[in-house]
Amino acid sequence: MSITITMGIQKGGCGKSTTTGILAHLLSKDYKVLAIDLDSQGNLTELLSGQVSNDFVGNSVLEAMEYHDIPSYLHTISDTLDLLPANNFLATFARWLYTGKTYQGERIPYKGSPSLVLDKALNPIRENYDFILIDTPPSLSEQTTNALCASDYVVVMYECSNWCYSAIPNFLDSVGGAKENGERSTEVIGILRTMNDVRRTDAKAFNELIEEDYPDLIFKTIITRKAPVGRLSLYGFQDNKELNQVIAQYYAFYKELLNRVQNR
Repeated sequence: MSITITMGIQKGGCGKSTTTGILAHLLSKDYKVLAIDLDSQGNLTELLSGQVSNDFVGNSVLEAMEYHDIPSYLHTISDTLDLLPANNFLATFARWLYTGKTYQGERIPYKGSPSLVLDKALNPIRENYDFILIDTPPSLSEQTTNALCASDYVVVMYECSNWCYSAIPNFLDSVGGAKENGERSTEVIGILRTMNDVRRTDAKAFNELIEEDYPDLIFKTIITRKAPVGRLSLYGFQDNKELNQVIAQYYAFYKELLNRVQNR
C-alpha cells in the first residue's frame, strides 16, 4: 500500500510545486511514484512533463475525479514515475462538485462527501505505487481539502516571511479537520523552511521563530533561494547541467522525510 504525502500551505510562492517535483524525481530513483497536480496553474505538470499544461485539457486530474477513473488519465514520465496532470479547467472542480455540471457541459452528479472525491478515486490504484505525492493550490479550496483527506502525511511549506508565518495556524487547523472528517488519519509529518534569503535578517528571525513554535515538526533542512532552483522550471530534469546543484539542496530534506515516514 502506498504512502500519500501532500505539500501544502494556503499561500503562494512557497515552493510547493518545485518541492513536489524534486521529491518525485528523487523518490522515483528507488520507488514507484505517482505525482498529482491539484493546482489549476499546472506548474507541477509542466515541470515534470516538459509540456504546457493546456496539452492536457480533457486528460487531467479533473476528468479522473469526475469519472472516478484515474488510470485512464495518467501520463507516464518514466518507468517509475507517473503524473496525474492539471490545467486551468481544474478551477471548475468546485462547480462540478456542487452542481454536477462539468466545464464541457456534461452532467455527472456527484453523491458523497465533497472532501473525499480524490481519496475514493485513488483507492483502487494505491497498491500500484510506493509513494503518491500531491501538489496543492495556494488556497484552502476544495482541491486542498481533497488532497489533505487523501493523504497520510502533510509537509507544511514555510516561506520565511510574516505572511507565511501567520498562515501556519489556519493550515494546521485544516489538517486537523481532514484527520477528523477523512478516512486516512492525516497528520503533519513536518514543516519545511523554503525560499530562504540569507541576505535578509527578517528571514533569519522567522526561521528561528517557527522553530521555537513547532520544535517537534521543523525539518532541520532549510532550502535557500538559489538560481539553479529558480531555473528548474526552465530547464527541467532532462539534460539540465545544473540539476546536481538543485538536487544537492533538497537531498537532505529527502533523507529526513524518508526517515520520519519509515519510523512512523
